[in-house]
Amino acid sequence: MNLALIAHDAKKNDMLQLAAEFRPYLQTCTLMATGTTGGRLQRELGLEVECLLSGPLGGDLQIGARLAIGQVDAVIFLRDPMTSQPHEPDINALVRACDVHNVACATNVAGARLMLTGWADLAGLVTHQAI
Repeated sequence: MNLALIAHDAKKNDMLQLAAEFRPYLQTCTLMATGTTGGRLQRELGLEVECLLSGPLGGDLQIGARLAIGQVDAVIFLRDPMTSQPHEPDINALVRACDVHNVACATNVAGARLMLTGWADLAGLVTHQAI
């Protein structure tokens, strides 16, 4: 599973908590992330993550380009709906690319937990934590 992880600033701690909860499964995946999110996942959880550019510097577009050529199987993009983002067109383009290419995309913790629980279960790595 090639999984892209992205989190706006206000959602980075949520991403870390989610990744810690599903660490056994995530360790079986090929992970890529935008810069700051990926760096924190590496430093704080010890996950192997390919860090791309920060979202505002083009990281969302890098993930979108990989997605378009079949190098991304799913995206978890914890978006902050309460804060205006200067790279909103890039965000919309990435979510649209998920729709165009029929790639699973979760934009909040509840959706991400459902996706990860299903895949972890298929891999025999269920966390058994409440959703």
